[in-house]
Amino acid sequence: MNTVFVTIVSIGECNRIENLRVNDVLTLRKEAANRYDDEAIAVYTARGVRCGYVANSVSTVARGTHSAGYVYRDFEESAECTVRFIFEEGAIAEVKLRNPESA
Repeated sequence: MNTVFVTIVSIGECNRIENLRVNDVLTLRKEAANRYDDEAIAVYTARGVRCGYVANSVSTVARGTHSAGYVYRDFEESAECTVRFIFEEGAIAEVKLRNPESA
C-alpha cells in the first residue's frame, strides 16, 4: 500500500471545511459527470455530506500534496482518506492507495 497526501478544498457557498477535524476519516468518490473537471474527486464525511473536492489546480494544490489527477487512476470508484492538517483554505488528507506504482 502506498501513502500520498492530497489537498481538500471547500465547495464555495457550502463551505463545510470548518466542520472537519484532524483524524476524521472521509470518503473520496470519483465524480465522472462533473462538467468542470474530468478527474473530479468529491470528498464526503462519514455522514455522507459532501464537504469539498480534492484540489486539481496548480493554484489550489498545497505544496507537498498530489492533485486529483494524480490519484484518480489509483482507485476504482471510492477510497478513504484521513484528515491530517487543517488550514484556512482547506485540509490535507492522507490517502492509502493500493497501486504500488503511484508516488
